[in-house]
Amino acid sequence: MDRIVGWLARHNIEVSIVLATFVLVAVASILIFLVNRLLKKWLQPAEARLGLRTEDIATLVRVVTAILWFVTLLVAFDLWGIGFGGFWTVLVSAATIIGAAFVATWAMVSNVTADLFLTIWRPFRLGDTVELLPEKLRGRAIDRNLMFTVLLEEDGCVLQVPNNLFFQRIFRVGRS
Repeated sequence: MDRIVGWLARHNIEVSIVLATFVLVAVASILIFLVNRLLKKWLQPAEARLGLRTEDIATLVRVVTAILWFVTLLVAFDLWGIGFGGFWTVLVSAATIIGAAFVATWAMVSNVTADLFLTIWRPFRLGDTVELLPEKLRGRAIDRNLMFTVLLEEDGCVLQVPNNLFFQRIFRVGRS
């Protein structure tokens, strides 16, 4: 035991914080177990009245359990001197970056996939006149790459149409 206390002292870790963390985790485990049992006991009679399925009750219990463990984690961080403000800042920043990455990736993957299907099914060929109907965008298809189909309008303007639009809109093809 003296070796553990010595190691903690060398690394500037207080024994009281370690013990408080262990107590917190033990108390949280017992409380979360009791809350789970109470929730199941209260929700089972409501299962028939409210038309809940067993899976719905299990999901609700899991969500409550996750929230309680998350709160326990935040309290443990506070014991170790890690503030809530910094934690929330990191969490929100990470969620924002992940969200932006998903949006950017989705747009690119959907256009590349649409190009693959346009290549396989060939609803139109280069040189055909293509019209996207609700917007009435019309032009001769002069090029197509992984992201865009290039349409040349009659007045000489060039339209870059994302490939995935051909799967979201109705379009008309005139053979040249």
